[in-house]
Amino acid sequence: MQISGRAKLFVPVVIFLSMLALLLFGLGRDPNLVPSALVNRPLPEFTKPDLFDASATVSSTQLRGGIFVVNVWATWCPPCHAEHPYLVEISERETDITFVGVNYKDDADAARAFLQERGNPFKFSLTDLDGSLGIDLGVAGAPETFIVDSTGTIVYRHVGMIDNKVWATIFAPLIAKIQ
Repeated sequence: MQISGRAKLFVPVVIFLSMLALLLFGLGRDPNLVPSALVNRPLPEFTKPDLFDASATVSSTQLRGGIFVVNVWATWCPPCHAEHPYLVEISERETDITFVGVNYKDDADAARAFLQERGNPFKFSLTDLDGSLGIDLGVAGAPETFIVDSTGTIVYRHVGMIDNKVWATIFAPLIAKIQ
């Protein structure tokens, strides 16, 4: 099929308009709102080594009976470094919520040193060296944070950093609603 000279002028215009439409569609979306198949489903069953005591384990059955904030983090993750002071501050303020740290595909010695130097917001700290729990949670990367209600059901997934603004506008209202 041969395109006439005049029709050839419209090909770049059509391509440009198509790319513009895709760009505008993408700009209107919040990158932190990532759908999760696990929201409104039980937290996956797991048993993982405790970060501070390799002979002990942390299991999903321990995360029942209260509201839990499960934070997937790593020392190799720059946003996790930026998020950490907020998690420490929030965990000290929100004493009725249990914070759980999942150290994701990281060096356990580096993770322990990080928490000892910068403060540990987590009641439970577990290691996910092979990333299997991350896969079960549908984690795309760190940091990601999940709110788990008292029945062990995931009620919210947040991709990206948590700071005081995110806590006040998203997490606090949602937690107040499920308490």
